[in-house]
Amino acid sequence: MIDREQVHKVALLARLELTAQEEEKFTTQLGSILEYVEQLNEVDVSDVLPTTRAIDVSNVTRKDELQPYPEREAILNSAPEQEGEFFKVPKILNSNE
Repeated sequence: MIDREQVHKVALLARLELTAQEEEKFTTQLGSILEYVEQLNEVDVSDVLPTTRAIDVSNVTRKDELQPYPEREAILNSAPEQEGEFFKVPKILNSNE
């Protein structure tokens, strides 16, 4: 299925320095993986819908509701600069835009 020469070529392309022992080990391991993939290719999945996960997963989120902070004035007064009811922050856009 895969031979040592192919493992060596992939290692060179990936800029990996493998010893002869590592090449032999990876040849065996990659061969086993490819054999398993071939087994999976034999399974009839024509009636199976494509999925992204094996189980259903959904995020638990809360409703986004406005909750005014009771001490708004204290927060505004602690800001380095304010303009009316808002924080004043440095301009971050380029003057050419």
